[in-house]
Amino acid sequence: MAGLMVNGTQVSYIGQDCREIPEHLGRDCGHFAKRLDLSFNLLRSLEGLSMFRRLEELILDNSLLGDDLMLPRLPRLHTLTLKKNQITDLEYLLNHLLEVTPALEYLSLLGNVACPNELVSLEKDEEDYKRYRCFVLHRLPNLKFLDVWKVTKQEREEALVRGTFMKVVKPKACSDSFAASPKSHYTPLPSASRELTSHRGVLGKCCYVYYGKNSEGNRFIRGDQL
Repeated sequence: MAGLMVNGTQVSYIGQDCREIPEHLGRDCGHFAKRLDLSFNLLRSLEGLSMFRRLEELILDNSLLGDDLMLPRLPRLHTLTLKKNQITDLEYLLNHLLEVTPALEYLSLLGNVACPNELVSLEKDEEDYKRYRCFVLHRLPNLKFLDVWKVTKQEREEALVRGTFMKVVKPKACSDSFAASPKSHYTPLPSASRELTSHRGVLGKCCYVYYGKNSEGNRFIRGDQL
């Protein structure tokens, strides 16, 4: 199979531009694979992952996985990396991982909007990232590594006390009403005057009184010419 590399229980299928896990990959390797690397693909679905029940490590970096990501239950999985995907809803992801990956110890979300740091936005800083770590460790207290840093005792203690208050707010998308409305052509004319066949005038009152104070022409008129 082109692009497939197998080394013992390690399986790699990297850079194949696949949008979903090929059925033959699960059929041929699912029964023995303990480490699966699917980096640099165009994955939007992980449906075929259900055949890899023995997985301990799963690499899903540099793909198109979003907030609809769904993993099968993987009771042996201890390492999961989802770097540089399209995940924005951190709380939903953590709740899902808590349910389907009970043995998880290493998690990396760098490069996703859900992981606030300068890699995804110049508006984020170190404090934003600390809040993110605190909230993740509150939801997944068994983690030993988060992103590329080891979890410290101090972080665990802080997550226990303050983690519930460190929720990372999901960025708001444009309102549906605005997105659904067609772009209107701007015109300074009132709506009643936009039709070419409409010649109705507009009657109004003006409160401005002219006193001639600002007229430069009046400087050259003599009194006997008025």
